[in-house]
Amino acid sequence: MNSLDRRQFLATSSVAALAAATARGGESENPSAPIGKAEHCIFVWLGGGSSHLDTWDQKRKGDAKAKKPGSYYDPLDTAIPGVQICEHLERCAPILDRFNPVRTVHHDVIDEHALATNMMHTGRVISETVVYPSVGSVVAHERGAAGDGVPAYVLIGYPNVTRGPGFLGAKANYVYLTDTSTGPAGLSRPASVTAGRSARRERLLAALRADYRAAHSDDRRIMAYDQTLDEALSLAGPRFGSVFELDREPAELRNSYGGEFGQRCLLARRLIEVGTRFVEVSHNLNFVNGTGWDTHNEGQLNQHLLIRELDHALAGLVLDLEEKKLLDKTLIVVASEFGRPADFDGGGGRGHHSKAFTVTLAGGGLQNGKAIGTTDELGMSITERPVSVPDLHATIYAALGIDTTKELYAGDRPVPITDGGKPIAELFA
Repeated sequence: MNSLDRRQFLATSSVAALAAATARGGESENPSAPIGKAEHCIFVWLGGGSSHLDTWDQKRKGDAKAKKPGSYYDPLDTAIPGVQICEHLERCAPILDRFNPVRTVHHDVIDEHALATNMMHTGRVISETVVYPSVGSVVAHERGAAGDGVPAYVLIGYPNVTRGPGFLGAKANYVYLTDTSTGPAGLSRPASVTAGRSARRERLLAALRADYRAAHSDDRRIMAYDQTLDEALSLAGPRFGSVFELDREPAELRNSYGGEFGQRCLLARRLIEVGTRFVEVSHNLNFVNGTGWDTHNEGQLNQHLLIRELDHALAGLVLDLEEKKLLDKTLIVVASEFGRPADFDGGGGRGHHSKAFTVTLAGGGLQNGKAIGTTDELGMSITERPVSVPDLHATIYAALGIDTTKELYAGDRPVPITDGGKPIAELFA
């Protein structure tokens, strides 16, 4: 054993494990995880920490002024028998049989926005030695784009390391934009540069790149740069640019999505139609209501405006995808960094709560119409079927046909694709 290096030891161990499995008749101690048939994911991000009690996990009604714990709004019956949601989700309520509210998501990260956002996107706490990839980057790495001349991963929001590729490298990175009408900045050719001049520049650059690669064939940074540049040049073409021409859609359909956030969701649908694999859509990008979903103090008073906006866009997206026969092929995820406690703070708002909150799924070829997990009478703790963030990520990967037992590699270091996560089996039964 002392004469074996680490790589030889791992290889030898793998052979031994395979031999043992063969001796047992090929049975594995860890049966294969379910594999779904979805092709795309639209990840709706409610930055700031949306209250599960005031949206998807309705409890007895409280009173902020009297400091009585509970939900802020009246309940509304839904298409899932026995499941009630907030009165302001009135468009989603009658079609909730296309959804799966997962009401028992939890994590142990300190209730601070940046750290919790990192957890929800990477499924892991921040490490001093490894930068872990986001869920979008893992999907991009494993599945790639489903069409030519389009990116695998688009972020409709501001760039952030929590959404990035980590150790997977530039090829698994996102293309981002904040304006749905113009597309990503930097891809369009300046008006002062003619097509001919641009072509000459590209030929010159290609020659310089080829010379450098020939002399530095082992430079991984240059390889990553080349991959990024090649993709950028392909995205500058008309195929990708035409996706952002939302006025090509019928006015009635555009209106069914609602305002600016709704138009982002419509753009997400157009992106997956041309082959983008993963789209993250940020809601209330510039906190137009003053506080976003971070409903401390007076933020609680305007929360209904956000809920109505989400309801309008989300219902429009689900029905549009269903009409176009794309809902079973598209997993929708509505997530936030944590939920909110049942108690009200001194200003009438709510604090942060990560011990039990809701992430809502829709479509994706899952067994829709099931609410997963239950919380106590005030939504503060889990009473049945806890779902960890790694479990949530494993469910997303499984729905998209990605092997949740696979290992990725940070250099030579194997890293499990999730931190021990298991797909929610009930959604695949």
